[in-house]
Amino acid sequence: MSSGTGMKVVVTGATGNVGTSVVRLLSKDPEVASVLGLARRIPDWSPPKTDWAAVDLASERSGLVERFTDADAVIHLAWAFQPTHDPAATWRTNVLGSMRVFEAVAEADVPVLVHASSVGAYSPGPEDGAVDESWPTHGWPDAAYCREKAYLERALDTFERDRPEIRVVRMRPAFLFQRESASEQRRIFGGWFLPGPLARPELLPFLPDIPGLRVQALHTDDAANAYRLALRSGVRGAFNLAADSPVDTRLLGEMFDARPVRLPRGAARSAIAAAWGLHLLPASPHLFDAVLRLPLMDCTRARTELGWRPEHTAPEVLEEFLLGFRQGAGAPTEPLRGRKVG
Repeated sequence: MSSGTGMKVVVTGATGNVGTSVVRLLSKDPEVASVLGLARRIPDWSPPKTDWAAVDLASERSGLVERFTDADAVIHLAWAFQPTHDPAATWRTNVLGSMRVFEAVAEADVPVLVHASSVGAYSPGPEDGAVDESWPTHGWPDAAYCREKAYLERALDTFERDRPEIRVVRMRPAFLFQRESASEQRRIFGGWFLPGPLARPELLPFLPDIPGLRVQALHTDDAANAYRLALRSGVRGAFNLAADSPVDTRLLGEMFDARPVRLPRGAARSAIAAAWGLHLLPASPHLFDAVLRLPLMDCTRARTELGWRPEHTAPEVLEEFLLGFRQGAGAPTEPLRGRKVG
């Protein structure tokens, strides 16, 4: 760890989409003395006040206690989206790995744990209106991502009951984007060979309009600021995080100057299921089912108790991401490495 006065913060998943934004912001914060980034592979990136350690959460526990000793806070971001065809593998990393983090936080007597939950942890929501943090978090059971996020919500319920002296904060962000994550997210959800140049207005005269498909978005820098504010305050519990306006076909149609064309849910799901079954598409039809049922989130608590305000609107987030998508943008970390296709 670096020397100096201020907080010592450990960040798991520090080289990923949100992790890079969190590390970058904390490294500039005068109230943070040092940041220890944990990742499976050490990056070619050295922000101020930041050290790195190679850790695989799928198999390592004893090393975590040593890494967490004397830390003022642990921000747990590590997550594996793939392989969707092997849910046991993602369970080992995401659920069992997270349990190792929670246990190590308790054993090392870390006073603050900030955990990355998700809108995906929520049970299906109402068609009209947004839900606050009291909405049930049982996820959509067929989708591994939602199932794992929901399970960890229950694990944290037990953790908080047994270790009330540890301040636990659960962040539940919407879909997270930045320019530098474009190549990674194309690989995770669209596949290695999906051409980035397809995301150009002149090549998309029509957009599929799937009934019920609307989501919220958030820039990773805005999410990182919420994590930073949670460290500085004495808050506990869950916080919804999203930009103001939801993303739907109307908004995308305006961005691409494209005409919406109604596509039934069943037809869209059948196409996704076929492509996923043939290993042509990494995103599973079960995740598609879950996305159609996600509630919109009310972020009042984050605004009032954290003083948090997103600086990027949903259209700005998507415009930046799509530019990165077309350019094959990336960052000097293994998860975010850039790759242009097409």
